[in-house]
Amino acid sequence: MSYFCKSLKSAVIATTLLFGVHNAVSAEVTKTWSMAEFGEPLYKDGIEHWPYVNPDAPKGGSVVLGAFGTFDSLNTYILKGNWPRSIGLTGDALMVSSADELASAYGVIAETAEFPDDKSWIIFNLRPQARFNNGTPITAHDFEFALNTIREHGRPFLKSFYEEVEGVEVLSDHRVKFTFTTTDTMKPLMTVAGMSPVSVEYWKDKDISKTYLEPAPSSGPYQISKVEAGRSITYERVKDYWGAELPVNRGLNNYDEIRYDYYRDLEVMLEAFKAGEIDYRAENSSKRWATAYKIEDVDNGNIVLATPPDNQPQGIQAFMMNSRREPFNDQRVRQAFNLLYDFEATRRTILYNQYERINSYFPNSDYGSSGKPTAEEIAVLEPFRDKLPPEVFTEEYVSPVTDGSGRNRKQMREAIALFKEAGWNLSEGKMMKDGKQMTVELLLVDAGSQRVHALFVQNMKKVGIDAEFRIVDSSQYEVRTDDFDFDIVSVRFNFFPPPGAELRSYYGSAAADERGTGNYIGVKNETVDALIEQIVEAPTLEELKVITRALDRVLLWNDYVVTQFYNAIFRLAYWNRFGQPETKPKYGTGFLNSWWIDETLDSKLDLDR
Repeated sequence: MSYFCKSLKSAVIATTLLFGVHNAVSAEVTKTWSMAEFGEPLYKDGIEHWPYVNPDAPKGGSVVLGAFGTFDSLNTYILKGNWPRSIGLTGDALMVSSADELASAYGVIAETAEFPDDKSWIIFNLRPQARFNNGTPITAHDFEFALNTIREHGRPFLKSFYEEVEGVEVLSDHRVKFTFTTTDTMKPLMTVAGMSPVSVEYWKDKDISKTYLEPAPSSGPYQISKVEAGRSITYERVKDYWGAELPVNRGLNNYDEIRYDYYRDLEVMLEAFKAGEIDYRAENSSKRWATAYKIEDVDNGNIVLATPPDNQPQGIQAFMMNSRREPFNDQRVRQAFNLLYDFEATRRTILYNQYERINSYFPNSDYGSSGKPTAEEIAVLEPFRDKLPPEVFTEEYVSPVTDGSGRNRKQMREAIALFKEAGWNLSEGKMMKDGKQMTVELLLVDAGSQRVHALFVQNMKKVGIDAEFRIVDSSQYEVRTDDFDFDIVSVRFNFFPPPGAELRSYYGSAAADERGTGNYIGVKNETVDALIEQIVEAPTLEELKVITRALDRVLLWNDYVVTQFYNAIFRLAYWNRFGQPETKPKYGTGFLNSWWIDETLDSKLDLDR
């Protein structure tokens, strides 16, 4: 995972972890090698390997993968620069999750962890053999430096996970203690459990607040062997990786080399895959999935197509309207835009009927609302009744539904009426207010997505809006979204089950005006803030789910976004050169870490690299 904390992935997974009791030392302090957010971890001490791996999987070979966009830095902490998301391959964490659980932690660099009943601190006992790939030992000082780096230089979204961390103390070279501003909640403890070390020795005479392209020491199973900024990045397996025989690593990390080639055009990337220049891809286009793989290499078995279930809770995918600026600072306008999005026609004509509409900020999960609010949800919302739309308490939220014909005149009339209530009037075919036509720009980073969103923009134009797409490269997109310099963006949020501190960056008022946060919408809502804090402090999983569903209803009924769609399966295409464990992980595909190169299969292919 990432250089700092498994590319944030382990950190944010760990953010959601809570407490599983193992090997209790006393009534006051628990000492454990594993933790789970609620209840017990799935796997006990003494396991030899995960059940979804082949412990005897052969090592070797190389794979080439495609990445969209570009990168110009390897610094994953700071806001400046664009870093490769694959850099997580180079970092180990104190603890990691299994792929069969949504919220668990098992020791990697940390051999054990100790914490009191009130969860006000945690001590990690580090493995003495843990070391960076340059041979220097990993010590408690490297974790102290990691936390201080986040506090001083970290991106706002990254910082948001560590707000409850009060301090860090080096007790010895192999013991590090974190203290917290909270008690009786394990969320901040598990945040630091996902932390990766940063080498104090390496950075003592360098400036970590700057972008850089020289690889820093890695602590994980891979190291960066070659960097061509914006073009490719290559990782090689660390042959003497210190943690290779740990139970949590046995049977994983089987490729000798993994290279990511960068493309600025998704269609070109697809053609590279079909030509054998890329080994594996997770397809995200319904059109490509339906039409682009009708080729000989699929028919003869050289390329495998697979659709395993995607059991992972998903974050919302939506058109996010910037409520900091007109016209989206008016809820009636946002409601009107929701009516202009004809999902049913889009699904029929563009999406090949492969997707379902999202009606939640937490789709494909137990955390999103459905049906009418329950008594428990109403009880959570009751203190805020005078600040909420009345529908929150009585109705199920359902996005506008059309007949799919593409002639959604009824919804357009309703939208025009809402615009009029907000002071906008349709005059000579133009939506006008104070002598100016409503102008809207949909900011995109992928030119191909214009096709998917074309009906939405077309409907805007039909009601007199001067609407257009704006296509920018990935670097410009990063800057403009960091600066909230857009009208509408199409975004899919990451989901970190169960939801926790990251919600502050997505929807918290304090994040609305802080550059680089995830609050693209510009939400400033006291009720939302209060519910987020209740979620962060929730003592049980069931209470957390109730509060999250209540938050979901509040966000939905404020019309901050136009929800899009999701798919509950993976769409995988790969060249038939891989071996796979018989048992599959519950979450994810396992491709990157538990598959391997099958020499017999590989020898049958003629991939000219």
